[in-house]
Amino acid sequence: MKVADIIQLRLQNQHLASPVFKNPADIVYHMGAVQAQDYSGAKWAIAQRLVGANDDLIEKAFTDGDIIRTHVMRPTWHFVSPHDIRWMLELTAPRVQSLSSFRHRQLKLDKGIFAKCEKALIKALEGGRQLARNDVAAALQQAGVSTDEQRFVHIMMEMELIGLVCSGGRQGKQFTYALLNERVPQTKAFERDETLAALAERYFVAHGPATLQDYVWWCGLTVADAKAGIEMIKDKLASSEFEGNTYWFTERSADLVLKSSSAYLLPNYDEYIVSYKDRSAAIEASNIDKADPRGTIFNNTIVVNGRVIGTWKHSFRKNTIVLEIIPFKPLSKANETAINAAAKRYTRFWGLKDFVLQICK
Repeated sequence: MKVADIIQLRLQNQHLASPVFKNPADIVYHMGAVQAQDYSGAKWAIAQRLVGANDDLIEKAFTDGDIIRTHVMRPTWHFVSPHDIRWMLELTAPRVQSLSSFRHRQLKLDKGIFAKCEKALIKALEGGRQLARNDVAAALQQAGVSTDEQRFVHIMMEMELIGLVCSGGRQGKQFTYALLNERVPQTKAFERDETLAALAERYFVAHGPATLQDYVWWCGLTVADAKAGIEMIKDKLASSEFEGNTYWFTERSADLVLKSSSAYLLPNYDEYIVSYKDRSAAIEASNIDKADPRGTIFNNTIVVNGRVIGTWKHSFRKNTIVLEIIPFKPLSKANETAINAAAKRYTRFWGLKDFVLQICK
């Protein structure tokens, strides 16, 4: 296996190259989870992996509950399928709760407070009600629970992790909470070994080629649990050695090949970047600080032929979108043409006709 093979297979398996799905629910299910603390960016991440998708399509799927946004795996938001949310929470929530325990003690959040919050939220949300965060905070305050900014964030994350609440549809631009048991129909329960196998399979099918270390980073499970999951599904995966590491993956089709100079305007926290501990296949080490001074590569990135070649920003000017392109080095004509095509797709995503491309020299 070579770096070029890793790149090509990841682009294919993540459905950035040659997407086939048209429904947001299908690609979210395929991916297992899509990191989504930046809601707008995460919708674009989904749309790029679909055929002909726009913002309205993704928003409708979210409003209808076809995709759910909640805290699962690492302590951040993800889009997940309603078919997966319960078993994923059961498997991964204990690890997230363990990571949050120190902060909970600092904020004086304990089992008694959480029990009071649970009771208050059931009362406020039952009957299919969906409430914006200010209304949810008011309900908690009425029950005698203090909700300064940090306390509220950690209370609601805990309520998501225990499977009490999840995302409702938006009210204007306001996010809402709903009771999970009312928002998502009951699904089949799984044994723990089944969930370990299911999460590992979902990751490597959609993100491979990837290593054990990549998977541990993505799912937040212990190394022992991650290894156990891989062991259960080894017969469903191919593997290859590269620079002393074993890469696990599946192949969509031997006939799929990358288009010459294919470009993607990836949003911050895109799965193509964030779902791997080792990101060297996607970016040269010398460019990491240029992409993100934090060294995490969590900013909007320009990817051409699978490699990060710069960053980008956007703004709106009446009915026009302005895209600022910041390449690491001067662009070739072929790369400019590819980025222009990607900009057109991003413009269509927002339902606009015109865009202005500003390439920083």
